[in-house]
Amino acid sequence: MLKLDRYDLAILRILARDGRITKSKLAEEVNLSISPAWERVKKLEESGVIRGYRAEIDWAAAFRGSRIVVEVTLARHTAQDMRRFEARVTEAPEVAQCYATGGGVDYVLHVVSRDIDHYQRFIDSLLVDELGIEKYFTYIVTKVVKSMPDDVPDWT
Repeated sequence: MLKLDRYDLAILRILARDGRITKSKLAEEVNLSISPAWERVKKLEESGVIRGYRAEIDWAAAFRGSRIVVEVTLARHTAQDMRRFEARVTEAPEVAQCYATGGGVDYVLHVVSRDIDHYQRFIDSLLVDELGIEKYFTYIVTKVVKSMPDDVPDWT
C-alpha cells in the first residue's frame, strides 16, 4: 500500500474536484513547484490510486430518465450465487452503481433507465436469469439532494 503524505492527499482532493486542472495551478494549490507536484501525480497514477479521469455528467440534463434505488436480497448466500449476481449486474448498462452490503439486504443498486417501463423490463430480466433473487424493493428517486463524484472524502 502506498504511503500518502499531506501533499499527496491535497493533490487527490484537488484532482477529484477538478481533473482538468493545469500542472501549474495544481502545483500552486499544493504549494510545490511544478516538477515535484507532477511527479507525485504520476506516482499516484502508476500505483493505481488515481484510476482515471472523466467528465461529471448531469444525466438529467442530457436525457429524461428515471433513477431508481433497488435493495436486493438473495435466497442463498453462497460464493457462487453472489458471483453470478455480481457478474450479471456488472455487465448491465442500467446499473450505475452496485454495493454489496451487510445488515439486512445483500445489495443496493443505483439503476438509471429511460422510464419506469424500461426499469421493470430490466428487473424482469434479472428474475428470468434465475440469479437467486429472493426479494427486491424499488425506490424511485424524486430528487438528488447531494451527490459527490467517487465519494471524495475530506478528512483533513
